[in-house]
Amino acid sequence: MKFEKIKQKTEKYVMNTYGRLNLAIEKGEGTKVWDSEGKEYLDFLAGIAVTNLGHSNPKIIAAAKEQLDKIMHSSNMYYIENQALLAELIVENSGFDKMFFCNSGAEANEGAIKLARKYGKAKLNGRNEIITMKKSFHGRTITTITATGQEKYQKDFTPLTEGFVYAEYGNIESIKEKLNDNTLAIMIEVIQGEGGVNVLKKDFWDELGKVVKENNILLIIDEVQTGVGRTGYLFAHEMYGLKPHIATLAKGLGNGIPIGAVAAVNEVSLFVPGDHASTFGGNHLSTAIANATVKEIINGDFLKDVRDKGEYFKESLRKLQEKHECISDVRGEGLLIGLEVTPEKIPLISSEMMKNGVLIGSAGGIVLRFAPPLTVTKEEIDKVIEKLDIVLGTL
Repeated sequence: MKFEKIKQKTEKYVMNTYGRLNLAIEKGEGTKVWDSEGKEYLDFLAGIAVTNLGHSNPKIIAAAKEQLDKIMHSSNMYYIENQALLAELIVENSGFDKMFFCNSGAEANEGAIKLARKYGKAKLNGRNEIITMKKSFHGRTITTITATGQEKYQKDFTPLTEGFVYAEYGNIESIKEKLNDNTLAIMIEVIQGEGGVNVLKKDFWDELGKVVKENNILLIIDEVQTGVGRTGYLFAHEMYGLKPHIATLAKGLGNGIPIGAVAAVNEVSLFVPGDHASTFGGNHLSTAIANATVKEIINGDFLKDVRDKGEYFKESLRKLQEKHECISDVRGEGLLIGLEVTPEKIPLISSEMMKNGVLIGSAGGIVLRFAPPLTVTKEEIDKVIEKLDIVLGTL
């Protein structure tokens, strides 16, 4: 179908919840995608940090086809082999003990909040307040927009869920000021993706660990965007030696197939049958694909290569920073990278890059966001740098 027909049908039949670009992607392979008119692009957003192993990855396709020939779904009334194997794979390669599977990042964060609330009632005399961060993003449900410290996501959907207060990201004193006798947990992203690819130094994380321990509260880390290899680690919190009680995953876990997860240590894994559930969560198909994804990401030097390519990319962007005054900062970890530029230039740069065959994103209204497949090559990075240099030179 031609683009204009796709656009017409979308606008007629689909709710208007997205500010879509004038592009319909039809197929992909590796880092490349093609639109409905046959034009080729380098995809340096990867479905917003989702297709970590690239589009149409042969190992993912093989895992999906093998499972499709067996069974897709049976519900969690029964045991599911792939689910058990995925839980084992993540637990044995992390600091967690138990897993719960769902279908998205918002669901995972809802599950994490619910699990923490149960722990508060059972072990902390009913404590229920959670400190989250300003400029954070945790999802689009009523509770997760409440956890999200950005009023623009909340203003039309009041009344909000009770039990959340907001501190300044990276400001340990601001967090301490929010502590009280009802504080149950701190919920935080290792890197604020939607907030502007905001990265903190290890000193902050060391202090946060002390606050958690000294106040006998839970640490919940939202790894929806940073997990599953995006920063060059299975979990981004590994970079700082953090030991969260709960962490959430989604995005890259299924390489494009919807799946989310809550990981927790034994101490807080208090759910019993009837407390929480998901009809589709952890089904045969999604966990078959997630198993293949995680196995590939933890295999050999894959994660080291992600870190190396990330440093190469950032260094290339820093060279552009020396040439172009509109660039004020380069930041990120692994292959989640933000290029801070003059804010009003972001839409134009993104549009011109798309015209030149490169798909990128933005975040926080202040950065261009780069999150290519983790399988991206240095040659592909070079091509994007070359095109970005040309675009910036025309502003």
